[in-house]
Amino acid sequence: MTTIAPTTGRPTNHSPALDRLLAQLSLEKIEENVFRGESQDLGWGTVFGGQVLGQALSAAVQTVPGDRAVHSLHGYFLLPGDVKKPIVYNVDRIRDGGSFTTRSVSGIQSGRPIFHLSASFQTAEDGPNHQSPMPEVPAPATLPTEAERLLPYADALPPFLRARLSVDHEHAVLGRAPFELRSADPVDDPFHPAPREALRKVWLKTAAPLPDDPALHRYLLAYATDHAFLTTALIPHGRTWLTPGMQMASIDHAIWYHRPFRIDQWLLHVMESPNAHGGRGLVRGQIFDEAGNLVASTAQEGLLRPKAKRA
Repeated sequence: MTTIAPTTGRPTNHSPALDRLLAQLSLEKIEENVFRGESQDLGWGTVFGGQVLGQALSAAVQTVPGDRAVHSLHGYFLLPGDVKKPIVYNVDRIRDGGSFTTRSVSGIQSGRPIFHLSASFQTAEDGPNHQSPMPEVPAPATLPTEAERLLPYADALPPFLRARLSVDHEHAVLGRAPFELRSADPVDDPFHPAPREALRKVWLKTAAPLPDDPALHRYLLAYATDHAFLTTALIPHGRTWLTPGMQMASIDHAIWYHRPFRIDQWLLHVMESPNAHGGRGLVRGQIFDEAGNLVASTAQEGLLRPKAKRA
């Protein structure tokens, strides 16, 4: 087996969880334009959406000239992924123009497409420059980790989440996850939150330093943007993904990359949901670095409805 890992490498102070993710996002090349990626069971029962986003972008990147960076991607989740099976990614080289390159990627499991990605790449250019301002939020160093926030509720957490966060009554160490997350929102009971504005602000970065490869940072960001994204649409309704009886699934996901960034340095994902209706919720976001630069924008629509009761 030949493993293609042009954009991966072990960080100097590596995290085992991050190392596993880097290996997962570097794909086995089966033949020209065809790659295979391993799946990981995070406890949801199906493949995490961020995994197929990151792997599909990784496959597309490996067919694009190195002087062209992804500036937008649009993904559609077609079927739930089986965590016990790998995913084959077929890349279609749609267009190679003077400034832009377009790629289409299909994620296949058991002969059926489960995911589709369209991505556009561009050479570096100059042009007008403006952006929305970054909201005022506490610095990440002043905020508790996700594990520390969940510590009071450790006994009620699902076993897989408790194990991944290393949460128990004696310590709270986020040592088994590839990303460090620190929420800038008010502390809520994750099982009985008070309804509030559909707004969430989360600092994130990888658990260890990364190589100086911009493509690697971009598809790791694609992976990370699926965390706690769709559930932003549940905030006004006093519900979370831990609320019994809710059926949730991502339908599509979009990212626009605006400026250079490093995902091993703190990034702030500001998420808000302008609408929920008809069993679907819409969430959009902006991602800033610590200096206040808007580095990416995000959007996702997903299924939000009560689970059908069995007769």
